Amino acid sequence: MLTRKQHELICFINDRLEETGVSPSFEEMKEALDLKSKSGVHRLISALEERQFIRRLPNRARALEVLRMPETGNRGAAKPPLTVPSLGRSIPQPANDVIEIPLHGRIAAGVPIEAFEGQSMLSVPAALLGGGEHYALEVSGDSMVEAGILDGDYALIRRTEVARDGEIVVALIEESEATLKYFRREGAMVRLDPANRAYDPQRYDPRQVRVQGKLAGLLRRYD
Repeated sequence: MLTRKQHELICFINDRLEETGVSPSFEEMKEALDLKSKSGVHRLISALEERQFIRRLPNRARALEVLRMPETGNRGAAKPPLTVPSLGRSIPQPANDVIEIPLHGRIAAGVPIEAFEGQSMLSVPAALLGGGEHYALEVSGDSMVEAGILDGDYALIRRTEVARDGEIVVALIEESEATLKYFRREGAMVRLDPANRAYDPQRYDPRQVRVQGKLAGLLRRYD
């Protein structure tokens, strides 16, 4: 048996899929159910997943599939009327809100390795992110430990192709390998500096390096 909010949510998702073929966004679901934050939507979706009413499609943001609908006798039955939220107004996000950003794979904080090996989603407190588009990379290596960036951390990256001296960036080298380093200009060269005295700076012709984003925050898991 579903709670009233769970019933409302699955009906809203099902209606939107039938109308447009696209799952509603978490913001739309939050407004439709009159919830205070999207973390409440996450809890409702997880509960519906556990009860096998819906499932998330892998490697696709906002992709939900309705596996079955609740019986009409569930908690009063008929679908409650839900209004599609207006997207024309700005709604401030509470500090405990959670959003999902793409997790593209592992990135070296030492010798460059292949980046963007795959894509899944990572739930991140919205308070850690500012404006702009973001993605996450799992850190591999120890060359940024003196900046507080450890092996296994998740680097939260804001997409940008420009950087100032001294900023920590994702630098794509020769379009194939990426690394997380301090960005500096040294004459006609680009220098990528580690934050570990055991490693040497890396120097490249500017044509070999493309900035993919700069560090916006970190997530760390404690086992």
